[in-house]
Amino acid sequence: MDNTKPVSTPMGNHFKLSKDKSPKTELEYGYMDKIPYASAIGSLMYAMVYTRLDIAHVVGVVSWCMSNPGKQHWEAVKWIMRYLKGSSETCLSFTAGCLKLEGFVDADLAWDIDSRERTTGYVYTLGGTAVSWSSTLQKIIALSTIEAEYVAVS
Repeated sequence: MDNTKPVSTPMGNHFKLSKDKSPKTELEYGYMDKIPYASAIGSLMYAMVYTRLDIAHVVGVVSWCMSNPGKQHWEAVKWIMRYLKGSSETCLSFTAGCLKLEGFVDADLAWDIDSRERTTGYVYTLGGTAVSWSSTLQKIIALSTIEAEYVAVS
């Protein structure tokens, strides 16, 4: 990945990952057998937990299909690595200015094409620097986007 072109977002809009993208033929299985998918996910999780909270959601998206990843799943993992390459100088920094505590929350519109589950994410910042964050699947089924947003806030 040393000579790849960096990207500016953790996940491209063109990725529509689902179980339908998993290998179906022997040729596809053979291709994926040579790919270090689990190792790459483990490395991304290490980076996510210790230094790169900005990839928390996308690492969750690509890790749910670890049991049977397909070529498009691998392309999404490589996209995340390209993002990390392009944002390697990004860092958290605290300044002596205002230490205002703020919280932000959001819910998506069912990114998981297979189960239609919704994801809730939040981040708390202190003085503009993230200090706590999460991205999880909602425990209940929301019937609308606004209901998913209310669940996320609560």
